Amino acid sequence: MQIEVTVRHASIAADLKAYAEKKAGRLVKYYDKIQAIRVVLDSTGAGFACEMIVDLEHMHEMVGKTAGGDLRAAIDQTVDRLERQLTEHKDRTRIRKGRGPSPHQPTRI
Repeated sequence: MQIEVTVRHASIAADLKAYAEKKAGRLVKYYDKIQAIRVVLDSTGAGFACEMIVDLEHMHEMVGKTAGGDLRAAIDQTVDRLERQLTEHKDRTRIRKGRGPSPHQPTRI
């Protein structure tokens, strides 16, 4: 898995880049079919913006964006959004064959 951190319109310290890379690396424990993560840190007029693009197998992408005054908080919120998206995607794609009756079908009497 590759993690790429890029910065636009500003210069950011190396420790913030390492922080973003570490947080993005945590996403693998929520979905194991991640191929690459691109992190884009941007300086806007009001503060900072963080965008993470997660490339999954079979040409799927998940995108999380957050803007705020603090860059670390924006990174944390973006990772939280992607954690939720990945767990929902994993639940949708999970194979339930042979695991008993579906919870959505009424039982017959």
